[in-house]
Amino acid sequence: MAQLDPKAVLEGRVPGRPPVGMIIGMTVSGLCVLIALGADVALGGAGFWVGVVLAILPIPVLVALALTLDRLEPEPPRALAFSFLWGAGIAVLGALVLNTLGLLYVTVPVFGETEGHFVSATFGAPVIEETLKGAVLFGLLWFRRNEIDGFADGIIYAAMVGLGFAMMENITYYMRAFEEGGAQQLQAVFILRGLVAPLSHPLFTSMTGLGVAYAATHRRFQILAPLAGLLGAMVLHGLWNGAASYGLGGLGVVYLLDFCVLVVLMVIVLVERRGTVRRIEAYLPMYAGTGLVTPQDVRMLRSLPSRRAARRWARAVGGPPAARAMTDYQLAATELALLHKRADRGVAEPAWFVTRRDSLLNLMALARQAFLRTPPRPGASRLGGPPWAGPGPSGFTPQGPYGPYGGPPRPGY
Repeated sequence: MAQLDPKAVLEGRVPGRPPVGMIIGMTVSGLCVLIALGADVALGGAGFWVGVVLAILPIPVLVALALTLDRLEPEPPRALAFSFLWGAGIAVLGALVLNTLGLLYVTVPVFGETEGHFVSATFGAPVIEETLKGAVLFGLLWFRRNEIDGFADGIIYAAMVGLGFAMMENITYYMRAFEEGGAQQLQAVFILRGLVAPLSHPLFTSMTGLGVAYAATHRRFQILAPLAGLLGAMVLHGLWNGAASYGLGGLGVVYLLDFCVLVVLMVIVLVERRGTVRRIEAYLPMYAGTGLVTPQDVRMLRSLPSRRAARRWARAVGGPPAARAMTDYQLAATELALLHKRADRGVAEPAWFVTRRDSLLNLMALARQAFLRTPPRPGASRLGGPPWAGPGPSGFTPQGPYGPYGGPPRPGY
């Protein structure tokens, strides 16, 4: 494994070449975050720190919930962090400037003070904010198209952008509530924005994510699909902002709408995950001749619980290096199945397909070799062979049906 960069292979980039563009983007986004925070500091006193704490408080839980959708083929952490920073930095700062200018020089002069604020919130802000948030998704489509393998990926990236944006926006809302109404108003705003509807921005931007994901994995509607997704994000956002002007009744309607959207997104992810499992079952047996995959290994790869059990077994047998090797093997096998999905849909160039296929097979082979060469931990012989293989063969048991670690797996493993 020392001669290969698994992360580079899985991300589809040239080994040894850092993603300079993404690093620059993260740096610029981080600077924008600091500028936006500086603006909040200039406008608020003690309320700023209250807002920061309350805005950050639910973020780890919300990010963890979003990432549960991404367990079969996790996205690169660097790309997820970049998306979050884009939403928290560039999108927030750009929206702050453009929304303020639009309010001062367009909507208020044309419609008056009260109507101007309503028009700006209902029509102007959704267009500006969803365009800025969606820009990073369009960038991923343009520069890292092959990283987006399906709708789940589009939803995950959109969720990261939306959570970053919502976190920074909530600082302002909490700060304003604390300074204008004290603890009681702050509590009401936190319950509304932090507990009842923390996923509004991710839900809005998920519409753009769906359009971008469709364009990345289909030959038709390359331009129309992302634009339609962006329009859907603007409409949802506008409905939310507009309904806030109609009191609890209006909010109740948009809460119900957002809940329905969330359910639909969950269904999309689950259906797509089943499709990925079917492709694993359909395509990986084609590589049985390489010795890297057996029917027992396919059975392990098609199930998340079986994958977790395989990693636990690998860790028990050979420690963290063996567990990392097993993880690389599983991810490379999944990417191989998704590569065939692209080929089926005609979005994989033949030369790139061959190069990508061979690199993934090479990673699977080296991962298996790294596992088998890892010195067994004391007591590993009691664990037996791979728990998913039973009496059958596995790519991880080349020395007979029970491999190099002794007898069959312990019952109930």
